[in-house]
Amino acid sequence: MELGFTEDERRFRAEVRRTLIEQVPERIRQAVREEKPLPRAWMVEAQRILNRNGYAVPHWPIAWGGRDWSAVKRAILAEEIDRAGVPKPLPFNVALIGPVIAAFGSEAQKRRFLPPIANLDLWFCQGFSEPGAGSDLASLRMAAVREGDHYRVSGQKIWTTYAHKADWIFCLVRTGQGGRKHEGISFLLIDLRTPGIEIRPIRTIDGYHHLNEVFFDDVRVPVENLVGEEGKGWDYARYLLGQERTSMGNVGFSRRRLDRVRELAGPLLDDPGYRRRLTWAEIELKALEITQMRVVANERPPSAGPDPKTSILKVKGGELLQTAAGLLLDALGPEALTAGFPQAAAEEPFQGHDARSALVSAYFSSRKYSIFGGANEIQRNILAKAVLGLGKAA
Repeated sequence: MELGFTEDERRFRAEVRRTLIEQVPERIRQAVREEKPLPRAWMVEAQRILNRNGYAVPHWPIAWGGRDWSAVKRAILAEEIDRAGVPKPLPFNVALIGPVIAAFGSEAQKRRFLPPIANLDLWFCQGFSEPGAGSDLASLRMAAVREGDHYRVSGQKIWTTYAHKADWIFCLVRTGQGGRKHEGISFLLIDLRTPGIEIRPIRTIDGYHHLNEVFFDDVRVPVENLVGEEGKGWDYARYLLGQERTSMGNVGFSRRRLDRVRELAGPLLDDPGYRRRLTWAEIELKALEITQMRVVANERPPSAGPDPKTSILKVKGGELLQTAAGLLLDALGPEALTAGFPQAAAEEPFQGHDARSALVSAYFSSRKYSIFGGANEIQRNILAKAVLGLGKAA
């Protein structure tokens, strides 16, 4: 196969790069480059700029703002967004719930939700994991009992990113008992302002507040907020996981981090051991970029489920981000020991978030890349079985 880019793709990259630099404010891009948390208003501002240019939801149906671009062009777009220091379109909106509503929602749901989801006028978070139902998601227990034109929802979700900022949450709930555990699961949209919902923060090792526990106590949810058919939630969740995955390798993000390493390393670049680690990371990045393009070039429809080869991107991309974070920490030297953690809330992006504390936090935050979104051990099992054919009877 041809691993180079066509002339059209190179022009597309240049156009995207120019647009991002010209239209997204430098204050936002600088904060992202320094890995500082952004206030909600800045994230909304950036996504609206992307949406105005057709960059927020290119993988959606054209009727709802999508663009008829190849998977390669979408991967180029994602890489340039990362490399320019532009906040990514909120994944819970554009890569998860939006495509599910577009595929399985009622016409009323599409009209009500899709435009504000694309423009970040509505902010969604994901309510899947529960205590005891993480990797084994089908073991979830949060119950939704039908009572006339409403469901009565009770239970708990955990590790819910940005629940404290979100307007709505999309949840997998149990509406039926008996049969196999993935049966009887439904997909609900829930307004987080509904009485009976409590959100509790989970502070993580990086010092920030991104994660939450969400408790539901007899929350009344209109039946009209059910996506698709009752009991088909597991099918919709599988469809969701097969959605836009062209940026799983985080190639642009890793490139931005390694560029930052060269900016900050100074005399360390003369150290043979450090220079060897940096050079090897850049070789790994080039290999990851080529692998990502090979996976993207073999595009498959979302209905086919996720391509198991994307697990390579998840594992190697996460490991490379961890390596780059370690190189950045070493570039700080002894200052890393005195940087401390940011104490301000994420809504105050510069209060308590100097360059040192942001990089130390980024190092600790990078530990999550081998755990969240499917732990590396699970990804390697997928590769062993689905790609290498190991563990199958002869």
